[in-house]
Amino acid sequence: MKARKLSIIRNFAISCAALLAGCASAPPAVQRVEIPIFTPCVKSVPQRPAYEFDQLAPAATDGEIVLALARDWPRGRKYEVELEAAIAGCVLPEAKAER
Repeated sequence: MKARKLSIIRNFAISCAALLAGCASAPPAVQRVEIPIFTPCVKSVPQRPAYEFDQLAPAATDGEIVLALARDWPRGRKYEVELEAAIAGCVLPEAKAER
């Protein structure tokens, strides 16, 4: 009987030692994993201007057409600059260096 108690105590002590040894090891290191996620490069698209030329009647005279185009020119240039600025954020750095 005494040998049986001694065996139980010995087994219990070995189990406790094994459990404590597991707690003594260092926790696994945190690993950072970078996964590419698609995000749009353009946050907002500039509003297309309402060109006067598009609203001309089909029977407009040559003078009216020329005046409409002349008034639309600054609007078109401004719109072009805004589009180029929006697209510039999407160009890869290697492509920017080639310009």
